Amino acid sequence: MDNLQEIDCKEIFKKAYENRYTWKHDFHGYQGRCILFTNDNTYKGEFVLGKDFKPNIQNIEDEKVVKSIASQLFEVCIHRVKREFESVHSENNFNLLKNSESGIEMSVSGKNQGDKYRVKNNCINMVYRKIHGTIIEIFVEEFLDTGIGSLSKKYSSQQIDPDTLETNSQKLEYEDEFLNMGKDDYWILNSRTIKYLNKNQEEETQKFVFEDLCLLN
Repeated sequence: MDNLQEIDCKEIFKKAYENRYTWKHDFHGYQGRCILFTNDNTYKGEFVLGKDFKPNIQNIEDEKVVKSIASQLFEVCIHRVKREFESVHSENNFNLLKNSESGIEMSVSGKNQGDKYRVKNNCINMVYRKIHGTIIEIFVEEFLDTGIGSLSKKYSSQQIDPDTLETNSQKLEYEDEFLNMGKDDYWILNSRTIKYLNKNQEEETQKFVFEDLCLLN
């Protein structure tokens, strides 16, 4: 029976993994204007994101702001890279933890031992993964169905200390809006709002806007 459950979980996860929206291999990048609204400040500039996925931000002096905008662009495009399931997960097994209204929760054994995922309606709605020595836990509330794969639209992210399993970062609440560039069905991030509690437990908001977008040839 265990074997059946493993096969089931792997198959269920594989389908959800392959249902994520990704860009085609021949993606050349895109450019546009970028705006960051934070507290009482607004920063405006231009950006180019090449096919090497290295964002180049122009006309903004503040290095911290440049880094912040660049990291959002990089983080979005790195999730659009199409990597075959076998090349990523061939050395992993998926074991059923529980099945509830929230979805089918599974733990990973093998190469990525200790990682956990949850799948519902062919979408991965919870990720618990060790990345660069810290655990990242993501819960997705809302997806956008592009017709050629699903995109996380509303979700939260938090870091967990791998030794104590205590949270060691503020919880970030994300809300993303996407624009369909029409040609070849490219969905590009149009805006991202991030909410979190600061040290005084007051809510702060950062909003990144990407507009006048055009694909590079």
